[in-house]
Amino acid sequence: MRISRSTAGTAFVGGAMILTLTALAYPTMLGVQNTSTKPDRVVANTNYGPLTEADRDFVVKVRAAGLWEHPLGLLAMERGTTPEMKEAGEHLVVGHGRLDASCRKISVELGITLPNVASPQQQGFVETVKATNGKEFDSTAVNIMRVTHGQIFPAIANIRANTRNTMIRQLADQANDTVLDHITVLEKTGLVNHEQVNFQQTSPPKMPQEAVTPPAPQPGAQVLALEIPKGLEDLNTASPAPSPSSTIK
Repeated sequence: MRISRSTAGTAFVGGAMILTLTALAYPTMLGVQNTSTKPDRVVANTNYGPLTEADRDFVVKVRAAGLWEHPLGLLAMERGTTPEMKEAGEHLVVGHGRLDASCRKISVELGITLPNVASPQQQGFVETVKATNGKEFDSTAVNIMRVTHGQIFPAIANIRANTRNTMIRQLADQANDTVLDHITVLEKTGLVNHEQVNFQQTSPPKMPQEAVTPPAPQPGAQVLALEIPKGLEDLNTASPAPSPSSTIK
């Protein structure tokens, strides 16, 4: 895969750092006007256990991931050039549709304000992929998403290991299964440039806070729901089957 074109290259290289466990400045959440830089700071005591900055930000980031990967999945279903690419699109749409439903439920229970728009960086990913066609579309979409999924994978494990909130724990379990499923179907396309992806995952550029922060919703705005298309309701996104090449004999 070539990612040297000016638009795709800039967005891919510049956008490697999508989801981390550093606290987001998201002042509308829980009435917090000034967030600290301490992820383990408890921002609320709930019926499900204490809610930390890291917990709260994790829900926001899972939601924000769906706000760009769900539409990108729909694009892959429509414009993917191979059955494997269209399958990857289906898994992205269904997986994030289910995660989004969980985030919306959790937000009500824990008093978390959810964004309705992805971060500028994430929106840039979608625009980069939209600007391509044919095989270039497949390759660009797969490698951008493989980088972002590879980065969030260890972050999910960190949340799962440290949270004391049972609802956050359940979301982390679900997100772990979903991300593993997405990594599996993306690699099944045969388009992942592992050398480039590994470099992007381990050497992410520093991004300004405003680029990686999803904007707060307008006061009173209805929470956008990411729908699962009819016919895909029963798609299994929880237990990915390993590819033949990765099966241990």
